[in-house]
Amino acid sequence: MSQSPTWKDVLNREQPLLLPCAYDALSARLIERAGFTAYSIGGYALVGSRYGIPDIGLAAYGEISAGVRDIMAATRLPVLVDCDTGYGDVKNVTHTVQGYEAMGATAIFLEDQVSPKRCGHMAGKDVIDAAQMVDKIMAAAGARRSRDFFIIARTDARAVHGLDEALRRGEQYLKAGADGIFIEAPQTLLELEKVGRTFKHVPQIANMLEGGGRTPVMPPDELLALGFNMVAYPTTLIFRVARTVERALEDIRAGRAAADNDTVNFTEFKDITGFDKWARIEDTYARPNRGAK
Repeated sequence: MSQSPTWKDVLNREQPLLLPCAYDALSARLIERAGFTAYSIGGYALVGSRYGIPDIGLAAYGEISAGVRDIMAATRLPVLVDCDTGYGDVKNVTHTVQGYEAMGATAIFLEDQVSPKRCGHMAGKDVIDAAQMVDKIMAAAGARRSRDFFIIARTDARAVHGLDEALRRGEQYLKAGADGIFIEAPQTLLELEKVGRTFKHVPQIANMLEGGGRTPVMPPDELLALGFNMVAYPTTLIFRVARTVERALEDIRAGRAAADNDTVNFTEFKDITGFDKWARIEDTYARPNRGAK
């Protein structure tokens, strides 16, 4: 078997690296079939789809990692996993990092919010002291078995203390051992430009939260020009799926059949879920059912 690419490998191959967010195994499979070279698993979409709850710290590592494991099983693409706050102190961070690395994750990001955390584009969040986050990053770097396991530090300080504090924290987190930086929720084009310029030579994420996020949604090539070589889409798939399900339910209630371009067909869905592979296994290994004797 060929060795799986590292996060640095995929960053070197694709600029910017587009990261649609999978919310379940089926969406991960569809991301791969669409030709993307990597993807992300975010807490917002995962807890919304798996548990029907908002991203406000109601689910912890055990619940979220169960969903991550199911999603990762559907594809071999390199994946960036949202680790929230690490689910506790430096001990929990160590446990989380070791768990996701053993599971096969390629990269993670860890944020500096106070627990219980909430989605980075929601009001009411707060951040821990920068020194505490430095300790967490050092613990994360010390916990990984391979230097190829990529650690991104996220700060939510922009909403609480302003952009300059967020940039100062980013610099501290990189010195503590983070491989990349994630300044969450810049609010204007000028702020995006300042973030990109400050960390121009460091791997960094622009988070394009479509459907009401605080950051201006921009084309990937323009974000790359600003200095962002990773572009994440944490809500795009889950928001569109939610609307599609609502419309399908309206059609059922009204007795309307789906239009051809609104749905995959039976054959297409069998292909998406790998039916032919399992049929070949059955044909190769299963004994013919000749009836009981």
